[in-house]
Formats: sequence, structure tokens, C-alpha cells
Amino acid sequence: MSDDHTHVQEFFAARAADWDARFPDDGPAYAAAVAELGLREGDRVLDAGCGTGRALTPLRAAVGPSGVVLGADLTPAMLEAAVRAGRDRDGQLLLADVAGLPLRTESLDAVFAAGLIAHLPSPAENLRELARVVRPGGTLALFHPIGRAALAARQGRQITPEDLRAEKNLGPLLAGSGWRMTSYVDEETRFLALAARVG
Repeated sequence: MSDDHTHVQEFFAARAADWDARFPDDGPAYAAAVAELGLREGDRVLDAGCGTGRALTPLRAAVGPSGVVLGADLTPAMLEAAVRAGRDRDGQLLLADVAGLPLRTESLDAVFAAGLIAHLPSPAENLRELARVVRPGGTLALFHPIGRAALAARQGRQITPEDLRAEKNLGPLLAGSGWRMTSYVDEETRFLALAARVG
């Protein structure tokens, strides 16, 4: 395992037990972002970097009982927290790295990724792996329940020009990774970039 992966696991393992309690009001923002994916009954969707599984319930509601919901995360403690919260009833949990997903090529209709992009060690390569598992025309949602400026303020830092989530950086990054950005919103209360799988 690379140092990047070890750092990510250590960071989230230390916070897994009280993660949901730290952000108790995020549920409606997750549900609204899931709604913008445009999922249909029977669709197959992955929550990449699912953490404690806060998106799994709205994803299950969107695809219905005939759909498939997967939640993949690199940190065992986060998946254990998802199980304690009962969210494993809404989706199958996978201990997996987005750098090499244990999924067939073009087997999904969509990927939902909350807060993921900031933790990717190789963003272009990792976004290409997400594109690999999504059918052409399928959708990617890069989401955060607060906007870039609010998140930076919460973390006591400044937004830099190199921020991957800046529209001028994210569009080309997605385009070079098998995606075409279709929508971009960066507001105080949410960040949501939607992209379509090219090909």
C-alpha cells in the first residue's frame, strides 16, 4: 500500500466513529445531489469512497429494489461505521480502492463520489478507473455538502489556484479521464460537478 493510501486510511480511521455526529445536517444535501444524478429504477450505481454510507439510502431509493447499489471505501473503520448505522441494508459494501475497482468494465450506470477527489493520489488515473466501470453515457457526480470556500474556511486554509475542484481545473481533468463535465455548481451550501462518460 502506498504512503498516500496509508495516510488516507489513518486520517479516516481516526474519525470514523464520530464522523456522522460531526456532520449531522448533511442528509438533505446528499439526497438532493443523488436526485441530480437522474437515476432510474433498476440502475446500477457505485458510491466511490462511501465512508459511513450516507449516500447509500438515497441511492437505494433512486434505483429501487431491482437496482444495484455498491459502496466502496479504502478504510475498514468507515465501512464498519456504515454497518453500525444499518446502511449496509441499502447497498453492498466493498473494501476497495478506486485505483483498481473489483468491477467489470462498463458494468455501472453511475458513480457518486462525495468528498473523494481531494483524497485521490492520482486524480486523472483514478477518474479513468471510475470511467472504466461506467457505461458510455453514464454519469459521475463529484459532490461535497458545502462549497469550496466554506470548506477551506472550515479547514483554516485558503483556496489555491491549483485546487482540483476549481471549474477551470476540473473540466480539463475530467476531459482527459474519459468524462465530459455537464454541470458545475460551487455555492456556500454545496459543491456538485456532474459529468457524462464519453465513448
